[in-house]
Amino acid sequence: MKVDLNDVEYISETSLTIRGTRRRTTVPKVIVDKLKLKNGHKIRWVFFKDGSIFISKVTRED
Repeated sequence: MKVDLNDVEYISETSLTIRGTRRRTTVPKVIVDKLKLKNGHKIRWVFFKDGSIFISKVTRED
């Protein structure tokens, strides 16, 4: 996937925590605020064959 950096607003890295069968990652505060995420909201993970991942907020229209 090619990314035009002129279209990028924010880039960050977070750690993944794995304990047994539970996997957790932290969504950066900037992203939570920009997407207005609240407890119980869903995010969609799309994994591509080239190893890249697209993450988006799930809306009712989805």
